[in-house]
Amino acid sequence: MSMSAGSRIMIVEDDEIIADLISLMLEKKGYLTTETISAGEVALLKSAEMNPDLVLMDINLNGMMDGITAARYIFSLFHIPVIFLTGLYDERLLERAKTSESYGYIMKPFTENTLISNIEIALHNNTIHKQFLEKFGIGDPKKIVVMAEAMIIADMKGRVIFFNPSACRLLDLAENNLIMKPFRNAVQLINGETREQVKDIVADVIRQKLVVSHEGTTILVTKSATQKPVSVDARPLLDDESQLIGVSILIKEMAPAERQIKRIISSGS
Repeated sequence: MSMSAGSRIMIVEDDEIIADLISLMLEKKGYLTTETISAGEVALLKSAEMNPDLVLMDINLNGMMDGITAARYIFSLFHIPVIFLTGLYDERLLERAKTSESYGYIMKPFTENTLISNIEIALHNNTIHKQFLEKFGIGDPKKIVVMAEAMIIADMKGRVIFFNPSACRLLDLAENNLIMKPFRNAVQLINGETREQVKDIVADVIRQKLVVSHEGTTILVTKSATQKPVSVDARPLLDDESQLIGVSILIKEMAPAERQIKRIISSGS
């Protein structure tokens, strides 16, 4: 039985046979495994919901986001340690992997002992590392999943890479119509008085590196053309080295009375 038995491991691997083999190795040693994921963008999206203790991440994945990019955001947002799996030795990939703050790099094929020892070391090192980090990059994953407000993360290209369940409900969008889509296209915001489209808030934050807020007169237009008064707060998202890696956006639907108060405050200022 492993010293870290009971720890929850997320497997991100697009080869079903390899994924099943890894699951067997882990379960034999007493680890718990989440459902296997085959795309980087899905791994990032599900990391808050599944909240694993560690992620085993194949570098070359199907989908729109590779394992290195997914790992960087998973660690930056939630401080979940990631170990890379790869069948290719590539110096360029290795250099990129170093910048993602991964906890290991395992070459395929590997033995059970190699896999388990790397996991044990990564979990131990992460326990020590967490003492010197902010608890979470954007907040407690468990709270983000259940919060009433819509939480959305956009990358440096303005694409939506993470969102909580409330975002889908507020926007009236299915997950596949939001993930990796340009924020400006997925989230339609207009000024309720002028009826003009609100400027691209993600681009504004990235350009200015400052918080951008809209409230009082801002309207969200959903896919079904429903109009909802909202407040929007967009902030720079930094990694542990204070490098800008994206934008976090919080969207809250406002009750009529609350909206009126916000409008009075805004007009008074």
